[in-house]
Amino acid sequence: MSLNKIAEVVGGRLVDVLDPEDRVTQPAVFDSREAQPGSLFIALKGEQVDGHAYAESARNKGAVAAIVTHPVGVPAIVVDDVLGAFGKLAHALLTGPLASARVVAITGSAGKTSTKDFISQVLPGTVVATPQSFNNEIGLPLTVTLADTGTDHLVLEMGARHIGDIRDLTRIAQPDISVVTNVGTAHIGEFGGRDNIAQAKGEIVEALPPAGLAVLNADDDYVQPMTERSGGRVVTYGLGENATIRAMDITTDAQGRTSYTLTTPEGTASVQLQFVGGVQVHNSLAAAAVGRETGLDTAEIAARLSRALPRSKWRMETETRADNVTIVNDAYNANPSSMRHSLDALASMTRGIGQRAVAVLGRMNELGTDSRTAHEEIGRYAAERGLDRIILVGGDEAQWMSDGVRSAGRKAEWMPDQETALDLLHSTLQPGDVVLVKASRGVELQQLASALLQPTPAGPAGA
Repeated sequence: MSLNKIAEVVGGRLVDVLDPEDRVTQPAVFDSREAQPGSLFIALKGEQVDGHAYAESARNKGAVAAIVTHPVGVPAIVVDDVLGAFGKLAHALLTGPLASARVVAITGSAGKTSTKDFISQVLPGTVVATPQSFNNEIGLPLTVTLADTGTDHLVLEMGARHIGDIRDLTRIAQPDISVVTNVGTAHIGEFGGRDNIAQAKGEIVEALPPAGLAVLNADDDYVQPMTERSGGRVVTYGLGENATIRAMDITTDAQGRTSYTLTTPEGTASVQLQFVGGVQVHNSLAAAAVGRETGLDTAEIAARLSRALPRSKWRMETETRADNVTIVNDAYNANPSSMRHSLDALASMTRGIGQRAVAVLGRMNELGTDSRTAHEEIGRYAAERGLDRIILVGGDEAQWMSDGVRSAGRKAEWMPDQETALDLLHSTLQPGDVVLVKASRGVELQQLASALLQPTPAGPAGA
């Protein structure tokens, strides 16, 4: 797209541009270090850093121009609102050169990213999917610019912290297929209750055109009623007989990976998932429903699900050390629902002789006034899973989880910080142990998981 055309669709004016027909040929970036010849720099202003100060750096790395709120001495499109302009640009791309791409939008309190990973590997043709968890008003338009005219499917995560957030995202990218994984308690402190979360998540199905498809979790009492809110057709998935797409005969192996019989109105086929955790059954069923909509038969869908691999960091990322200690890094984020799923997976992974289940848990963020109760409940839930060790890292929230563990008649080990937890683990882990590391993103417990995979001066524990 030419700079002149971009200025037109975003309502901006060209400044310091020698040739208005210069074309942007590469994805947009908001980190000047990622600029390359042909890219467009988005000068966002944050709490700590103002992107306008880096427009020249982006230009030096080859960016054609920047979208800014004031002239910066390099070719630029000046607008009143950079983020708003970026959304307009993404919308213009989707209704113009990318109009032939099918948009698959995914939301839910948990499981969005794993579901995205499944869907992106089930869909036929050329697929562009949300990188990492770029699911907000910055990440969504950025993902759109990763596509080109050869893109068949654009798979977009849509997150929310307030009612109306998803509605705004669907105005940028109207979905052809909308997937809702579940309604849990993630960000409940922001929303004020699960009813409000359901109201917000349902905006993704209200945005569908009449020919669109809503893919809904039939096993979630807050998602199933969204059938009435859908602007298009509805297909449900789940374990119950009322679901259109079902999983039957579910089994789990010693690595926590699930197998089942995929059942659709057209037939059945066997699936052996490579993802860890029982929750992946539902995530994969959502992908099966999306694949079915594109015309894939049941056997092909099952084959694609069985080949699919995790693509996102720190989500049940499993690695076994030389001393046969397995580290499960699930520290990308945490809420009560995802905590329970991960603890269930940990319990299922330790069925062999000499294997011990070790949970290393940290704070869950954005739970508002429910925080103490939620942390106590997770402590109690961990205790009831029959885990061998429960190690809690951090301040008040870890203490609250410890209270929950004790209320269930079990003992927890409280560590004030990651360093003391690492020392404890290095000195006490034994061959065969499986260690789950999980907390909210801001806790950065992935650093502990990474450290556990590094060799220690004293050699592997238990040697």
